[in-house]
Formats: sequence, C-alpha cells, structure tokens
Amino acid sequence: MSTTGPDLVRINHVTKTFHRGAEDIHVLSSLDLTVAKGEFLALMGPSGSGKSTLLNLIGGLDRPTEGSVEIGGERIDRLSERDLAAWRARHIGFVFQFYNLMPVLNAERNVELPLLLTNLSKRQRREHAENALKVVGLSHRLKHYPRTLSGGEQQRVGIARAIATDPTLLLCDEPTGDLDRKSGDEILTLLQTLNREQGKTIIMVTHDPHASARATRTVHLDKGQLAANAPTD
Repeated sequence: MSTTGPDLVRINHVTKTFHRGAEDIHVLSSLDLTVAKGEFLALMGPSGSGKSTLLNLIGGLDRPTEGSVEIGGERIDRLSERDLAAWRARHIGFVFQFYNLMPVLNAERNVELPLLLTNLSKRQRREHAENALKVVGLSHRLKHYPRTLSGGEQQRVGIARAIATDPTLLLCDEPTGDLDRKSGDEILTLLQTLNREQGKTIIMVTHDPHASARATRTVHLDKGQLAANAPTD
C-alpha cells in the first residue's frame, strides 16, 4: 500500500481568466489546493467548472493569470517556455480521454514517443517501452497498431506511454470517459495499482462518481472554486 508524503503540489490563490474579444471569462478564482506525494486525487465538478483548466495548470500546459503553481518545490509558473517544456518531459505523464495514439505507430513505438525527448539510447528506449507495456499487461500486444486494439487496450497503451518516463505526476483527464463500464473498471484498477504499489501520485479529472470512488480523496470544483464542503487537505 502506498502512503502519502509531504505536499507535492501547491496551488496558491490561482486565478485563470481567458479573453474572448472584449469579454473576460473567469474560469478559476483565487483557488488553493495541495496534493500530497503518493496521493490519488479525483477532481469532480460540472462542465465548465474549471477541472481541465486546473489540470493543465498543474501539468504546465498553461499559466495562471494570478497566483502560483508549485510542483515539488519548484514554481513552474515562473519557468520560460523552453524550461517548462523540459520540465514537463521529466515530470508529467498525461492520460487522455481519447487516447491520442499515433495510428501509424504500433503500441511499442507509441509508448516510446516521450522517451525521444530523453538522452536514452535506442535500446534503452525500447526496454523502457517494453517494461511500461508489461506493467499495464500488454506485453503480448507490442507490435499491434491502435486500430487492432480495443478501447481499453488503447487506453492501457496511453497509460504505458504516460509512465514510460517514470514521471513525478500522472495527470488523467476523463481516462474512462470513452470506455464501457467493464473496460473503465479495468483502467481504474490499473491506476489504483500504480498508486498503491508504485507510489505514483495521480490527479484524475472525472464526471463519474464510480471513478472518483477509486481515488484516495475527491475534491469538487464549482464555478472555478473548490466547493465549500470539499476539504483541500
């Protein structure tokens, strides 16, 4: 079983505003949130509540309008674009609702993609990819292309790709949203295993209470703020 450690993520007074013409769209408002190392956190809330925006800020895909985003003691909102890209490659693994696999690459090559940004040799990259696919139970599907895989298998490849670099944080945006219940349950069990047995810190956006029940903690967002009845620690 994994145990949580000190705070890995610190979101301090974060506001995010998008500009559309003359209109300001306030997505997050003075939000504070901490996530401990080794935690499996579910982010819930209605569409438009700011869940995915918050996930993007934590993953360094966007920057706050105000406030700070600190991951592992580093203020990522202060990094240059180049340094931020390098930081993401080292520290973040993304899992998407629609898998985002390259159709012209087999499972092994898809998992190898983020490793191309590292200093690993070709042989080492292949070993890492094979090991990641073994972890998700797809050693027998290394050479299969996405079109020959089920939705659940494609998502497993997506998770293998996300963990291939041994990231600090695993960020999952509706990872079961495109799957049937059985396949979704298998993906959630896999995420729980990564959290409990490998100590992966996971933040998962979901609309599904069934999915959030697998997390160690759930917080609710509503209109860009944490709901009053949802503890932040």
